[in-house]
Amino acid sequence: MKRLRQLVLLGQSIWYDYIDRPLLNSGRLAALVQAGVVQGVTSNPAIFHKALQQGDVYAEAIAYWRAQGVRDPVALYEHVVVQDIQDACDVLRPLYERTHGFDGFVSLEVNPHLAYDPEATVAEARRLWEWVGRPNLLIKIPATEPGLEAIATAIAEGIPVNATLIFSVPRYRAVADAYLRGLEQRLERGLSLDVPSVASFFVSRLDTKVDRLLQTRIDAGGAEAEEARSLLGRIAISNARQAYQAFKAIFASERFARLAAAGARVQRLLWASTSTKNPAYPDTKYVDALIGPNTINTMPPHTWEAFADHGTPRLTLEEDPIGDAMRLVALPELGIDLDEITRELEEEGVHAFVRAFDSLVATLAAA
Repeated sequence: MKRLRQLVLLGQSIWYDYIDRPLLNSGRLAALVQAGVVQGVTSNPAIFHKALQQGDVYAEAIAYWRAQGVRDPVALYEHVVVQDIQDACDVLRPLYERTHGFDGFVSLEVNPHLAYDPEATVAEARRLWEWVGRPNLLIKIPATEPGLEAIATAIAEGIPVNATLIFSVPRYRAVADAYLRGLEQRLERGLSLDVPSVASFFVSRLDTKVDRLLQTRIDAGGAEAEEARSLLGRIAISNARQAYQAFKAIFASERFARLAAAGARVQRLLWASTSTKNPAYPDTKYVDALIGPNTINTMPPHTWEAFADHGTPRLTLEEDPIGDAMRLVALPELGIDLDEITRELEEEGVHAFVRAFDSLVATLAAA
């Protein structure tokens, strides 16, 4: 646990990218929070589907809600999930209060089918926010282009937001702008600007795609091969680090200073998809390389355990900003379009959550 605590001392919060009923009922989540090695929890349909498939973990809850007349599988999913989220929020509430709303959050995602419908997304965000009824809840809204307006509107309405599925620096800037626009609307109306938000920037999936393209250049040989080889496994980290540079500039701007003077908080960057997909890479690669202040790393259990065992807690986020920028500039010279790749990743991310959601609902319908 020492390495995890050192990570926190370096200014990075640790959120746990998993939730299920045993984690809550066993007291393990409470113990991790008490030990100072978990400061928040994230969830998504894929996580809940995985939890649902693990034996009879939710049999009692499903039977209870069916006895209450809840038959529709989507409604059944929502009742089961909301109970987990409420209980997790209650476990983290003391931390939320002790840190004055800096940490102690639990994230709940809107129905992924709404990712390209901003009006329906906002309506869903309102409904879930009111239903869960906990101040330390973050509503996860996919940061698709239509989702940007949903993010701004939700913030303007005082709904805390975790903007998710961010893969590119330009999209990150647009998310930060949506957050600021929402706060500016509140400022104009004389409302409190204390509306928490984080921006979830996805990391390792980018290397999975880019490495495949780099490998084709390496296999082809020639002048490009060596340059391509030097970029293997490095683009995702450089991309995330450039997002952090954008974060620093945005939240050091006069625009944000005006909002901060009225009580606004920084929208922290949250590193998501930090498990290592390529078995040839170290299993703590995407944690070790992205450590810095005012950030969050949400880790699935196996990555959390790996870092606790052999991670390297030291400030790394800004150790090579020029090299990071140069690596990204090198991609188009190799015929690799980063913008196109990140658009594909966003679409694939939405579709993956939709598939997980639909599979989850189908599992409940058959239960």
